[in-house]
Amino acid sequence: MVRTLKWLSVLANSIMVFILLGGALVTKTDSGDGCGKSWPLCHGELIPSEITLELVIELSHRIVSGIGGMIILVLAYLAWKHIGHIREVKFLSIVSVVFLIFQGLIGAAAVVWGQSDFVLALHFGISLISFASVFLLMLLIFEVDKKLDTSNLIIRKKHRIEIYLLTMYTLITVYTGALVRHTEANLVCKDWPFCFNNAPFNISSYSFEQFVQMGHRLTAGILLLWTISFFVRLIKSYGQNQFMYIGSITMIVLIILQVFFGALIIFTLLNLGIALLHALVISCYFALLCYFILLASRSMSLEKIK
Repeated sequence: MVRTLKWLSVLANSIMVFILLGGALVTKTDSGDGCGKSWPLCHGELIPSEITLELVIELSHRIVSGIGGMIILVLAYLAWKHIGHIREVKFLSIVSVVFLIFQGLIGAAAVVWGQSDFVLALHFGISLISFASVFLLMLLIFEVDKKLDTSNLIIRKKHRIEIYLLTMYTLITVYTGALVRHTEANLVCKDWPFCFNNAPFNISSYSFEQFVQMGHRLTAGILLLWTISFFVRLIKSYGQNQFMYIGSITMIVLIILQVFFGALIIFTLLNLGIALLHALVISCYFALLCYFILLASRSMSLEKIK
């Protein structure tokens, strides 16, 4: 059964990636209205009579999300049943299902009733939490036969607190990035990292979209510097631990790639492939931070025992 759970968890994570990228593709191609105002059908039809690119993108995302939901539901049930004795499994099983449903309901509400840009920007953050919970569930399944063993790792309290804060701040940064997309502020600043637009710097003349864009760049810049600083401290304190060493290296690589792709979006005038990579990298970065949270939670328990 453990072997079956492994394959199922890998499949669930793979399809979660497609759900994440599919949602980003819908937003970036303005395909949210591809099926009109009806959900789950397209224009109220089981088989749409008029096919457009936007309809194909939106309908494909709905189908993949539906299939993914069923796979994740099966994974959560089997994990609960067979490895529910592991302390985090039941919690992650519930979170993976609840947030996937929540994600779908927000998407459906946006189609049927419409939502403000500020509400729609929440959608990607909810998707990240859903993806991270499935990712962690997969890691727990692989831990069963000791393919991953972090039982002796103790992360000090000050670093645990920083992991929690960094993860919450990442969600804020993700929200500002989603807001950039939903307010169509992607290319309002043609320069990078600042926003001169071939004129002297004058923040008082900024439009709302420019404030949104530069607000995201500011939060992303802080996230980059914070991650670099945290990386140095993690390596100094836990560099001898294989999982923390590899995790820290991966963390710094991901945040550098994220900033690189963010800048490249401007230089390539919103290239779709680059934009999707931007969404994928931050998803992996957030999932890794959630894994650090899991390790931090276990460390707190180990400290109490010792």
